[in-house]
Amino acid sequence: MESWQRIETIARRLFRLYGYGEVRTPILENTELFSRTIGTETDIVQKEMYSIADSKGKNFSLRPEGTAPVVRAYLQHGLFHDGQIDKLYYIGPMFRRERPQKGRYRQFHQIGAEVLGSDHPAIEAEVIDMLSLFLQEVGFTSGELLINSVGDSQCRPSYIKQLKKEIDNHLSEFCSDCRRRSNVNPLRVLDCKSPSCQPLIEQLPSILDYLCHECRQHFDEFRHYLDLYEISYRVEPRLVRGLDYYIRTTFEMVDERIGPTQNAILGGGRYDGLSELLGGPNEKGFGFALGIERLALLLSDEKKVIQDYQRPQPDIFLAHLDKPSFEECLKIVQQLRSQQISAYLDFEPRSLKAQMRLANRLKTRYVCVVGLNEIDSGTFSIKRMSDGSEISVKLEAIAEHVKEK
Repeated sequence: MESWQRIETIARRLFRLYGYGEVRTPILENTELFSRTIGTETDIVQKEMYSIADSKGKNFSLRPEGTAPVVRAYLQHGLFHDGQIDKLYYIGPMFRRERPQKGRYRQFHQIGAEVLGSDHPAIEAEVIDMLSLFLQEVGFTSGELLINSVGDSQCRPSYIKQLKKEIDNHLSEFCSDCRRRSNVNPLRVLDCKSPSCQPLIEQLPSILDYLCHECRQHFDEFRHYLDLYEISYRVEPRLVRGLDYYIRTTFEMVDERIGPTQNAILGGGRYDGLSELLGGPNEKGFGFALGIERLALLLSDEKKVIQDYQRPQPDIFLAHLDKPSFEECLKIVQQLRSQQISAYLDFEPRSLKAQMRLANRLKTRYVCVVGLNEIDSGTFSIKRMSDGSEISVKLEAIAEHVKEK
């Protein structure tokens, strides 16, 4: 949890700097939302969604991804404005019925962001710049950025036609999933993770050779802006995302330590047309999703020292000598906490020596021993644990002394 909290805190702070606001969508959505947007023939819809029917026969599914719900909410609540860019981010659980992998479980958690209202390639580069800074701040520096363009409705059909022809020439050598995909959406074959299919996929034609002028210009400009940001990347012509709504720019950040094929830490791309598919206006979109478990796992593998979220370290430990002083301590810690002082009180009837050992284990900064003499005089001795120095102060000055030091 310390690693997760650190990742989420950095994301919230950094995304805000780039102009993003948080959006939260239901975990349970209409099944149709995902079948229409992700694609009825994708593995997610075909095999991986958890779906239920209510008493009236209406189908709902646990969300397998975050983009479609965000766009649905964006349209439903009329957040779109002519000529204005909207930036939204989310943090939460997703669900897919698949064999658990390293850093990917049936319930997994994602941080994602969506930019709606522009198809400018500089927006895409800015998103990746934000991700680069985020990964740098959490301490992850070893990943490789892969980019590609998957074309659009103008140029993709001719590529798919040639792609299917090449796949059919070696169809018997592909896995059963690829043979099925080749008939409904040959582009899905490029997303196969089976090791036996990888050499075959490498021999398939590149979509970059089939891009129309507009898509090629868009991709070139995107790369130009990445260069301006001084972001290193590798063009990977076989990179497609596992969702049907992507067009033009797609990208992934991968790390081979996770595995040779299932190695993506984050990924995303452009999804112009998704808004219209859901009955909304022609709103352009670009976004990404990042797996928290995989990132936290890699940070753990690198033995990163987490400075921001160690076990909560009390500012002051209140040690009591008897029941009356314990009850007085209850009042004191209440006053201290109201003044933003982290105060710890032991609720067990331990000896003073045992309480001091506990204070050491907690790495508390100060200890204040409370007994009847201190209560009667109204003066309390504050001991600084780092050097053993002590000072006597009035009750009302305890918080001020701890804050000053």
